[in-house]
Amino acid sequence: MLKEFKEFAMKGNVMDLAVAVIIGGAFGKIITSLVDDLLMPLLGLFLGRINFADLKYIITPASADVAESALLYGTFIQSLIDFLIISFSIFLFIKLLSSFKKKEAAEEPPAPEEPGKEEALLTEIRDLLKNRPI
Repeated sequence: MLKEFKEFAMKGNVMDLAVAVIIGGAFGKIITSLVDDLLMPLLGLFLGRINFADLKYIITPASADVAESALLYGTFIQSLIDFLIISFSIFLFIKLLSSFKKKEAAEEPPAPEEPGKEEALLTEIRDLLKNRPI
């Protein structure tokens, strides 16, 4: 079972996933700041001075002793854009890593091909003829 787990863990897809999780965690805050502080204000400006953080659908308005209940769909849109940017950057990084793997594989000399049945038979006949007394 340990051997099977080791083979599974060393496959390329698992390693790619591990790299993606690390990159996603490392760049998550940077991407969130990029979206919240730069992209969303520009997008809001182009769409008629909309502040996405304020977009919401009020279910129950606030009263004296009850807080407002609302669906914050503007925040959801920002999170969705965060996700798309992070996933695209991870895709590009994984693509870069796989191109390096392909280059390494191309540099390795190809294994010599095994002779076919006909070639093996001809080689055997040649060797028998060489060893035959005249």
